[in-house]
Amino acid sequence: MSETRRKLTTIFCADVQDYTRLMGADEEGTLASLKRCREAMGRLIESHGGRVINTWGDGLIADFPSVVEAVRAAVDTQNELAGFNARRPADGRMLFRIGINLGDVIVEGDDIYGDGVNIAARLQTSAAAGGIVISSTVYDQVRNKVAVGFEFLGPLMVKNVDEGVPSYAVKIGDARDETSSAERSGPARPQPAPVMAAAKAETIPAPGGHRLYGVLGVIAAVLIGINILSWQGVFWARFPVLALAVVAALAWNRDQILFNRKITSLAILALGLAGINIFTWTGQFWAVWPILGIAAVMGVRWSMRR
Repeated sequence: MSETRRKLTTIFCADVQDYTRLMGADEEGTLASLKRCREAMGRLIESHGGRVINTWGDGLIADFPSVVEAVRAAVDTQNELAGFNARRPADGRMLFRIGINLGDVIVEGDDIYGDGVNIAARLQTSAAAGGIVISSTVYDQVRNKVAVGFEFLGPLMVKNVDEGVPSYAVKIGDARDETSSAERSGPARPQPAPVMAAAKAETIPAPGGHRLYGVLGVIAAVLIGINILSWQGVFWARFPVLALAVVAALAWNRDQILFNRKITSLAILALGLAGINIFTWTGQFWAVWPILGIAAVMGVRWSMRR
């Protein structure tokens, strides 16, 4: 049986806003996006000295020995995910809510329990999409150490906790000092102000990112240039350029959420085959047969999806 002990730690809770709606619109695409966002979040948590304790559904819980590093990890996470969401349709963005609390918890094996965890989870549900809410115990430790602003939200009621927990919204990208924050920290406000994550240029590394398109475009241009400069009557560059176009299309398909990804992949492969047939034209459209087979598979998949 695992030994039970107590410790003071910083609890970091996160989940996805409107996760049920996203899953209803596109299960496969939502799960792929969730995986990539979690990988980015886990990397940032570890880089700030934290530890991912558990994940379930769209949720994640971690703990940190440092309160400051926990808040920095949350800010970095929201900034990086803002870059990821910036290139997605408004109704397909995966926006996380993060709550952070410093509290005494019960440790059993790799899990933690207690009011400290419950408070962090309550703060998380109170955060705006793409935002961060912290408890007053966290605020007291970070208000002069992290280059963000804070807005007092008043006390939040938490199950099994007698008194409300004073909480603050982290204003990401707001460099206002603690004095300005204190001036705003008056009575509890009935409506918490929304917290907007600053969209930084940093993005989650992804094969379908703009950098990949640029690299593929440069390679294609160089190949065409070499072909022209060494012209011997044959446009041989058309084949590698076609291959690069297929790679770019597959990369785009990995990021898009408008269509079913597997069906779109089959369509891209069909177009690639048609291109090869055209480039090697001998008077016969042989690609019609594999394209017909691909179309049949696409139809079956679409029928099953419907």
